[in-house]
Amino acid sequence: MSDNSNIIIIIPEGKIRDYVDGTIRQDTPEEYVRQTVEKRLINEHKYLKEQIKVEYNVQMGTARKRADIVIFPEGMTDEEKKNQHNICIIIECKKEAVKPTDKDNGIEQLKAYMSACVNCEWGMWTNGLHKTVYRKVVDEHRKTVFEECNDIPSADGTTDEQERPIRNTLIKAYEDNLLFTFKTCHNIIYVNEGLQKQPAFFEFLKIIFCKIQDERNFLSLIEFYTTSKERNYKDGQASVYNRIARIFEEVKEKHGQIFDANDEIKLHPRTVTYLVAELQKYVLLYTDIDIKGKAYEELVGANLRGDRGEFFTPRNVMKMAVDMINPKETERVLDSSCGTGGFVVTAMNLVINKITKQLEEQYGKEAMLDADVRKIFNEQISEIAKKNYFGFDINPDLVKASKMNMVMNNDGSGNILQLNTLLPPQEWPEETRMQLEKALRLGKGAIRNYKTLDHFDVIVTNPPFGSKIPIKDQQILEQFDLAHIWNKDESGNWYKTERLQSSVPPEQLFIERIIQFLKESGRAAIVLPDSILGSPGLEYIRHWLIKKTKIIASVDLHADAFQPRNGTQCSILFLQKKTQKEIDEEEKTRQMISYDIFMTMIDHIGHDKRGAKIFKRDEKGNVIMLEKEQDVREKDIEGHLVFRREVTQEKIVNDQTIHVAGVFKKWKIKQGISW
Repeated sequence: MSDNSNIIIIIPEGKIRDYVDGTIRQDTPEEYVRQTVEKRLINEHKYLKEQIKVEYNVQMGTARKRADIVIFPEGMTDEEKKNQHNICIIIECKKEAVKPTDKDNGIEQLKAYMSACVNCEWGMWTNGLHKTVYRKVVDEHRKTVFEECNDIPSADGTTDEQERPIRNTLIKAYEDNLLFTFKTCHNIIYVNEGLQKQPAFFEFLKIIFCKIQDERNFLSLIEFYTTSKERNYKDGQASVYNRIARIFEEVKEKHGQIFDANDEIKLHPRTVTYLVAELQKYVLLYTDIDIKGKAYEELVGANLRGDRGEFFTPRNVMKMAVDMINPKETERVLDSSCGTGGFVVTAMNLVINKITKQLEEQYGKEAMLDADVRKIFNEQISEIAKKNYFGFDINPDLVKASKMNMVMNNDGSGNILQLNTLLPPQEWPEETRMQLEKALRLGKGAIRNYKTLDHFDVIVTNPPFGSKIPIKDQQILEQFDLAHIWNKDESGNWYKTERLQSSVPPEQLFIERIIQFLKESGRAAIVLPDSILGSPGLEYIRHWLIKKTKIIASVDLHADAFQPRNGTQCSILFLQKKTQKEIDEEEKTRQMISYDIFMTMIDHIGHDKRGAKIFKRDEKGNVIMLEKEQDVREKDIEGHLVFRREVTQEKIVNDQTIHVAGVFKKWKIKQGISW
């Protein structure tokens, strides 16, 4: 096996390097669609670059037109490729704004190209949201007709034309293709069902759950599939719907905490069939976590954003915070304002990666492809999620989305509870409190008030903040030191009065609630507005923090970190809760233990104010692209382990968050910090 290798490529501003032929082209929305399709052809369908031609001239009577992508049979000479009648597949790629029904650029254009190339059997038209695949056949009347199909064939000739897929042939999603597929699916529901965004989103997730459930039934034949014939006829669509409905019964049984027993798939059979056609070729369980997470969170973000001060933390910021806080597999982890579950999933995945590494060292990398080893692995992950991963959120839709995120990423929905975290525990719904006590393996009634919450080793969270959603309820306020009015004595020391403030921004109370949730010596990473760290009027909060916790680190985020939806300047504060013994000792001696604090600023966050990615450039302003060549392990159609050489090209995002955890780890070792 040869070593993995990287090549640096320089790309001028506003240009893109074609994935197939290396040509420098204009970076346009249409080109983005084409490049995504090209990557799929090579990495998922396994076509060779030599088989593919981009912007190929097709003779149409006296006119010449350019087909976006054409594919030739393997082994053809350059001379043979000059003959358009040797083309076997044509693909037309358009930007999202172009409709399939467009007179000049829609599916009729594709059919015209296919008709002009005698031996072209297959064609695909896509705009990134909508995909149509045709097979050109001659009917019994010797007339050429275009049959709609699920997908073009792969390089080895396999299609889903007649048979159900075989588990060994399912493929991992690659780069943006899963995001493309998810968007296409959501669009199919939107167009065919007329549902609003939120109901459409949850119906789509039911289908995703059915897909994952079918993948878990790895000893049985695949049930999550449609053949092209079923797809095109009403009775076939009904058969597909019935198959998926049966899987959904299993889903409800397994995930009663997400779906009600009388829940059903509220989509027409035609819609369900089209969704199945889009998803059936992928294996979601083993697709890279980051690819799944990105696709899922983009979809969630587009459909479930609320108005309670919620703004979701970027993936790179979450990963940095979790890597720095470094949860162990035996530790209890909580996000007290979990939103869509990004922090909980990221923390869980860090632990999954550690366990995977241990298994690979023990049994070898190939063992991870073995069904029995995967079964043991999944059971272990599910058990850890059940024992150690917790999330609370007030928004029921986000709680549902968070549970689904956990299941999709790591086979366990953990303990995601709908809860107004700031309410006095005695005011929590009794069922929720009992559920939490059981999950924490506590006796009934153990959680009585705010003084009995200290059960977590690690908290990583982005609490809701803003003066527009202040907390005024006296019952809530009286649980917190920071809800009181603070004054300074003659010596300039802060002290708490008995009087409550009339209203307090939620993030200030969340700081104290988070410390209440932590065990002694437990640690937290909290996203906070910079005002808490710098505003003169909030000095008493900093005084309280220094008294109750050790401030381990402060990471000052770039102003655009939460853009385009929120421009609040934020930092991440890393705290370790002091033991009562440490607090008593410091009060007795009136001396703080001296220690160093890790501080850094993120100057490059990887995106701009509009949320568009910012890439690294050379001194002339040209974008730098990295071409990676690596060996990929997978199983062939007979189930044998094979290695495939995979080449990927990607621009390098200008993102400093990826370096911080490594620097912090070295600093921690010098400081003697063991976690």
